[in-house]
Amino acid sequence: MKITLLHYAAPPIIGWVESVIGHHARLLADDGQSVSILAGRGAQTDPRIPFLHLPLADSRHPEVEAVKAELDAGQVTPRFGALVAAILEALTGLLAGTEVLVVHNAASLNKNLALTAALYEFAARPGAPRLLLWHHDLAWTTPRYQAELHPGYPWDLLRTPWPGAVQVTISESRRQELAWMFNLPVEQIQVVPNGVDMARFFKLEPDSMALLGRLDLLQACPLLLLPVRITPRKNIELALRSLAALRQHFPAARLLVTGPLGPHNPANTAYFDRLKSLRAELKLEGAAVFLAEQVDHDLPDAVIADCYRLADALFLPSREEGFGIPMLEAGLAGLPVFCADIPPLRSLGGDFATYFSPDADPAQVAALVQQRLASEPTFGLRQSVKQDYTWQGIYREKIKPLIESH
Repeated sequence: MKITLLHYAAPPIIGWVESVIGHHARLLADDGQSVSILAGRGAQTDPRIPFLHLPLADSRHPEVEAVKAELDAGQVTPRFGALVAAILEALTGLLAGTEVLVVHNAASLNKNLALTAALYEFAARPGAPRLLLWHHDLAWTTPRYQAELHPGYPWDLLRTPWPGAVQVTISESRRQELAWMFNLPVEQIQVVPNGVDMARFFKLEPDSMALLGRLDLLQACPLLLLPVRITPRKNIELALRSLAALRQHFPAARLLVTGPLGPHNPANTAYFDRLKSLRAELKLEGAAVFLAEQVDHDLPDAVIADCYRLADALFLPSREEGFGIPMLEAGLAGLPVFCADIPPLRSLGGDFATYFSPDADPAQVAALVQQRLASEPTFGLRQSVKQDYTWQGIYREKIKPLIESH
């Protein structure tokens, strides 16, 4: 499918809508779609995504600014008509073969009304692409634009539902505004929120994303991190039993054990076998992940650091520790710490960690985790973002169905 995203400007121009378009284009390209960006300013930033340059689409083009000055004063002159005709002719060539045209803000704002009018005419032609109008901002409901708007054409194009177009807004409040302005049922307007890219935001290593994505850990709620070698003194069996109990409160809770088997005691192999049997007994396959089963070498420090960035809490049930470096790392990463109440960990964690006995009832340990996380607003917001506002999830649940619907 050939898809074109259109706006006044595009990356590498810095702006929020430009950033959103960049994310949308990359997601479409990652999904194997044929996607281009058409804009008045910008450049090709991804070899998979052609940049189609239409200078007159730019809201800052001198001719566009001159015409806008006339329009702001309520004057529709022949200069406006000539500009519409020039843009329409350019669109006809640049959009040849496009099957889906996604217009960002140009049907919402009066930054370039000649582009708006040209798009309206283009969309009305037989055989025109399917049209998605993506409304980030609405001129007619925004006080700062009111002095520039006037009754009639072309300003009314910004408050008229274009025939056959799919209307998309970025939030529920925008949907309510648009429904009121268009006099449409809200159900006829789609909401596709903006999002965040966890890999880019956290600067995650490609190896981290490949490994944790393959193990489906990115949507864990919560993800408990146990960065230890597999040896009996680490008391990993308590972590497994506590996870089983915790999943009664948080069904998507996961445990990630990052270390390999301890290298100096052959009995560790038997211990690992017991842990895997316990995991099966507790029905935690897929929920309790041992990276020792996934890789046959120590993970690079950068990947371990990424695990801290993606985890929601440090869980350290050790019976014995000489020091407790993971406590310090969790402190730097801003993670809540749940750990065994043994002297080395107590001396590091002080009043900042949540403690339990290495022989505690797993249900009681799970209750400690559940109560503390449930009381932390940052944890709730973090889970909301992970579940509803990652670009990958938004693309899968919202954007792709819109693009592919007929």
